[in-house]
Amino acid sequence: MMDWTDRHCRFFHRQLSSHALLYTEMVTEQAVRHGDQAKLLGFDSGEQPVALQLGGSNPQGLAEAAKIGEDFGYSEINMNVGCPSDRVQGGHFGACLMAEPQLVADCIAAMRGAVKIPVTVKCRIGIDEQDEEEGLQNFVETVAKTGCDTFIVHARKAWLHGLSPKENREVPPLNYDRVHRLKKSMPHLHISLNGGLVNIENEMHHLETLDGLMLGREAYHNPWVLTQVDPLFVAAPAPVGTRREAVEAMLPYIAKHLGSGLPLHRITRHMLGLYHAQPGGRMWRQVLSTEGCKTGAGLDAVMQALNVVEAQATRQAA
Repeated sequence: MMDWTDRHCRFFHRQLSSHALLYTEMVTEQAVRHGDQAKLLGFDSGEQPVALQLGGSNPQGLAEAAKIGEDFGYSEINMNVGCPSDRVQGGHFGACLMAEPQLVADCIAAMRGAVKIPVTVKCRIGIDEQDEEEGLQNFVETVAKTGCDTFIVHARKAWLHGLSPKENREVPPLNYDRVHRLKKSMPHLHISLNGGLVNIENEMHHLETLDGLMLGREAYHNPWVLTQVDPLFVAAPAPVGTRREAVEAMLPYIAKHLGSGLPLHRITRHMLGLYHAQPGGRMWRQVLSTEGCKTGAGLDAVMQALNVVEAQATRQAA
């Protein structure tokens, strides 16, 4: 979710669920250690709980980055062992590390030794010609020996050659059964399912075996799905009951950042999917995209988009 789940996206998603665990974009350990930490790691306390997702393969560098993340206040450190992009492979991290379970174990052990918060792993069921049964089993068993007990498994293989990152999210077949077998073989581990999940309510049957569900791009393109989380997982109402309430909940946050000189579209680009598949949804995206990108755009652009979508919805209902 690089370039997507930044702090503004996460604050918006928090308005839709009080209890979902949110994840940052993947940040490399080198960037955390040597870059602008305030820009890369800063977040609003209202986003919590938030996990910092790190990329890297240097145990010591990851340990230092994890400690920095802990000091910034993150609730969890997550190591990405699932991204298949060429750029990530070139940096020797992401999905290519599934071929090196002991190196991943060394990285996890170093991070666990550096922080007190949980350290978790997000991975695939395999890469390239790896056997999905033996390869995944060996990977998880090796890493779990460090004491890491939480794995989020994208139920697709990653093909490091021949498929683009987008194709790697769509072409390799989903194999949910493999993730269920992993959990049954190691019931003491916390295993969450990722990949192809759309409607949380329709996926709750996976929790008869597994421990959690992770949504990625669906939560971004159709964020309203996050309002299912609190009722289904903690028997609590969602923080907002309508999409208008979600927009109104964002207004003070938007105003604060506009006052600091942030362009409106840096926040509202993450809100374009709020009216996904709803009457007026296209107009919401069009007005917010057009008006929100104008120099000096403010809250009036957000309200204009909201009024347009509600007017169209009223006309269609009449």
